[in-house]
Amino acid sequence: MVTKTKRIAVTRGRKPKAVRVKVSRATRATRPPKVIPRVVRQISQKPEISPRDWTRYQRDHQHVDRQKLLNAYLPLVRNVAARMAMGFPRSVELTDLVNTGVIGLIEAFGNFDPRRGVKFETYAVPRIRGAILDELRALDWVPRSTRARSREIDRATNHLENELGRAPEIRELAKKLRISEQEMHHAIDDVSSTSILSLDEVIYPEDENRQIPRIETVHNESAMTILGEIERGELRSFLVVAMDRLTGQEKLVIALYYFEELTLKEIGEVMSISESRVSQIHTRAVSKLRHLVREKFALTA
Repeated sequence: MVTKTKRIAVTRGRKPKAVRVKVSRATRATRPPKVIPRVVRQISQKPEISPRDWTRYQRDHQHVDRQKLLNAYLPLVRNVAARMAMGFPRSVELTDLVNTGVIGLIEAFGNFDPRRGVKFETYAVPRIRGAILDELRALDWVPRSTRARSREIDRATNHLENELGRAPEIRELAKKLRISEQEMHHAIDDVSSTSILSLDEVIYPEDENRQIPRIETVHNESAMTILGEIERGELRSFLVVAMDRLTGQEKLVIALYYFEELTLKEIGEVMSISESRVSQIHTRAVSKLRHLVREKFALTA
């Protein structure tokens, strides 16, 4: 039995009194243990496999023993995949890495010989990592040469930034990599086309103080706004009125060229004039319409 002194406020507004509280060691020993997250427990736990299990499997080759051994080493796959996922983009799912790592585990299990005196974990980890990397390379649509060039440009950029104290120019990067400026431009174009962004990624915009998905920041520059549609409708209505100020020959050329989609040569055959004459009429008509439009919208601006 252990006696501890604690100050407990008995009533509000009074000074706390010293009260002796008895705490038994048995009570302290029965406190609940610290809760460890399930995922951390699964990853950090070691497989409970003895050399006797391997010997029995090598002797009998029973499916039950094989399944027991593989299940015992699944946390090893999760551990390797979780460590590798830290260096990959967010688009790479941990579940996919684990599934691919299991394939590497099975291959390592089939080729492992316990008589060599090497632990299975030591033998399996490089095979699991190799299987994951091979799968990622197979899924990568960018050529390896482009990836290698990208790493060279990154290393050269970091070196020049530390040396110059500023962002390097194209000619400085080209000199560092011992290539011409034209080749440097081509390399940057190839590398920039390999960048992939996730539209579901949460980002901080410059003019926002909250996180939003990237897809909310994407705008269609070619999409017509309501104001743009109104202006476009006004322009069309005015062009109908402006067409009345053209001569009959100019109206015919505009109609055949823009509405019937005839070439200047075909319009000349229809009107029985030369192609150069059609071009002159077309240029004069467009110039008149452009002048009328500028005059109209300059007055209403």
